[in-house]
Amino acid sequence: MPRSGEVVPGAGRTGRCGGPRRLRPVTEPVPPLNVLESIQRRVLWLAVRMIDHANRERPLVAPPGREAEFAVKVGGHQASSASMVSIMTALWFQHIGGDDKVAVKPHASPVFHAIKYLTGELERSYLTRLRQVGGLQAYPSRTKDPDVADFSTGSVGLGAVAPLFAAATRRYVDAHFGPRPPARHIALVGDAELDEGNVWEAIADPSLQGMGNVLWIVDVNRQSLDRVIPGMKIRQLQKFFEDSGWHVVEAKYGRRLTRAFAWPGGTALRHHIDDMSNEEYQSLFARHGAELRDRFLTGAPDDVVRSLIGVPDDDVAALVQNLGGHDLGTLIDAYRRCDAVVDRPSIVFAYTVKGWGLPIAGDPLNHAALLSEAQIDALRADVGLDLTDEWDRFVPDGPEGRLCAAVGADLNNAPVPPRARIAVPRAVGALTARPVSTQETFGRLLTALGNEPGVAERLVTTSPDVSVSTNLGGWINKVGVFAAELQPDFLGEGRLLRWQQSPAGQHIELGISEMNLFLLLGALGLGHEHHGEVLLPVGTVYDPFVCRGLDALIYALYSGARFVVVGTPSGVTLSPEGGAHQSSVTASLGIELPGLCVAEPAYATALDWLLCDGLDRLMGDDPTSLYLRLSTRPVDQRPFEQLRAHIGDDALRADVLAGAYRLVDRAAELPGAPVVQLMTCGAVVPEVLVASELLAAEGVAANVIELTSPSRVYHSWQGGLRAAVRGAAVHPGAGHLARIIPVAERHAPIVTVHDAASHALAFVGSVFGAPVVPVGVDAFGQSGSLAELHELFQLDPPSIVNAALVALG
Repeated sequence: MPRSGEVVPGAGRTGRCGGPRRLRPVTEPVPPLNVLESIQRRVLWLAVRMIDHANRERPLVAPPGREAEFAVKVGGHQASSASMVSIMTALWFQHIGGDDKVAVKPHASPVFHAIKYLTGELERSYLTRLRQVGGLQAYPSRTKDPDVADFSTGSVGLGAVAPLFAAATRRYVDAHFGPRPPARHIALVGDAELDEGNVWEAIADPSLQGMGNVLWIVDVNRQSLDRVIPGMKIRQLQKFFEDSGWHVVEAKYGRRLTRAFAWPGGTALRHHIDDMSNEEYQSLFARHGAELRDRFLTGAPDDVVRSLIGVPDDDVAALVQNLGGHDLGTLIDAYRRCDAVVDRPSIVFAYTVKGWGLPIAGDPLNHAALLSEAQIDALRADVGLDLTDEWDRFVPDGPEGRLCAAVGADLNNAPVPPRARIAVPRAVGALTARPVSTQETFGRLLTALGNEPGVAERLVTTSPDVSVSTNLGGWINKVGVFAAELQPDFLGEGRLLRWQQSPAGQHIELGISEMNLFLLLGALGLGHEHHGEVLLPVGTVYDPFVCRGLDALIYALYSGARFVVVGTPSGVTLSPEGGAHQSSVTASLGIELPGLCVAEPAYATALDWLLCDGLDRLMGDDPTSLYLRLSTRPVDQRPFEQLRAHIGDDALRADVLAGAYRLVDRAAELPGAPVVQLMTCGAVVPEVLVASELLAAEGVAANVIELTSPSRVYHSWQGGLRAAVRGAAVHPGAGHLARIIPVAERHAPIVTVHDAASHALAFVGSVFGAPVVPVGVDAFGQSGSLAELHELFQLDPPSIVNAALVALG
């Protein structure tokens, strides 16, 4: 292995993020290492066995005669799990406390479940239900596993940084609602996960600096999925973290090998191992006894040969393979050294071997390997178990049983109490006296919500360096910018935007990273689950760049986080910008992503109702986040306000929140005329209204239906279909559109008009089986005037008229 960077010793300072750490109380303050070693062997066995059972013994569920098609390998990562056993045993049984939060490396989920079983926090039946419907998930999942309370980690790299963003949320919560009990935020990370760019975006962001309650433990097994990682990489990673202000600790060698370095020739022995390539060192794990000695000493200096003269052949493997990541004493010492540093995050590089304790240890191709039945039998016997007791916990009155019980009592995750219900107003009042854009309206509404008791103190906003350009200026002037410590304002208060930074601020400004935006929104959206405080997070981002953070957005939704994201400005309506600054697919994503509701209103009052309703839904039983797709285009408010005056707030608000309302009823004005439904949303509603007038002049009853939330319209329809499929109904319900479109019009042709990909609204034709002509943005935009771009993409009134005539034809 290559020579690594120098270990930075713990400094024992105090700081704003720390103070003395609470060590978990156990029956024995320092359990004998032989007890911990006994536990880790049982953890290894259970993790490996539950994977083995899923692949070899689970009954195959397949239709008769099709067994071969369904006989798919279940998988489970026995080797990747094994490399984490010591790291997790030392962490759970001698370090963390009940307030700490841990993100587990995805491939180590069987180890996590084995620990939770031994500590009494998981039922035995789950051990034989790995990767089964209703059983244990392939990777830790907050929302689907019975024993994961902290972080989902299935998406490589995102689970690694999730504790960093959770710690940032904890810092914000402590500053606004009083300090919580001290809690560490820990990530167990595979070394290959550090290839992910989102990791470096996170550790470089100024808003995430200085958090001494963050600990990362890197499983340096030097293997990715298909190869041994070149040696220089670990040195580079350590330097990157040091240069980013992190406290770096290395657990490279175990105590046995460290003692050997003090023998005569020990310095040469260390240099010999350090200078080995990772590939060469990995190859040593396939050898034992005299064969291993010969292989290890090939080409070694005489001092190295002399250093091993007194070591019997049978002991050479235990010596030269003694890595720090499998030495419990070394690991516990490394964790405690990190606890002593409270002014910056810490990271431990723990050297391990992939497949530790298994016959596949160190094999470059062991990632997907599974032990044979004979190998499982041998491992079972080595652990001291047989077929009658292989799934048993430790006896309760033994030292291992007592320690497991103590850990379970301290770490057992009690059910999260119901979240407090904060009274959100139905509306705060929007400007309607003049043409106004939804983006400007959003800024005004947010500032007004800052005057609402209960809501004001729970609102927290964030953006990736686009706060002013997404209309957060008024809000920021009102509440200030969050900083862990009061920062001087050298520019003074006489500016249009006052950038006052203090612990009382309620806006968190990030660097230009959409990944960080959605990761922070996800962490803020779990404020109740992680920190006991309900937050109402609102993030703003240029709508075209939602896709840049899409992986992190999906991760936040999968984790059950609740937030409001505002994508603005959107579409080719941002005509001068052109190219990649004009979004098209984001509306479709908003419809399709689980746990997310996209809304794209054209009018200020509708946005007022949707935003307040969306904030209120964040506190409901169903974790649904709101995605507002907004525009900078001023829109005349009179059509909506006239309809509002005609039918009343209650009826119109109900339709707006359900996802659609009838803005213009031409069929009532032109009885007997051919009917076409113009369905639209957002910034192109004015063009559709003009097209409706032009069609009326031609004797066509072109109704205008605004889909304020395509998500809600789609899911109300899909809900009816699913219920029909379950009940084998002949006539499924049509959802909310059945309220908007009377029976006589349900087969009328439809034209959908959307400043987004044309297919995003095309589903409406399937609701009643009506023909559809979808109009939208299906090519990359370019710079130009609004009229030019609307004509280019057939969003102008004459093109909409032609689309309606085609639909009628």
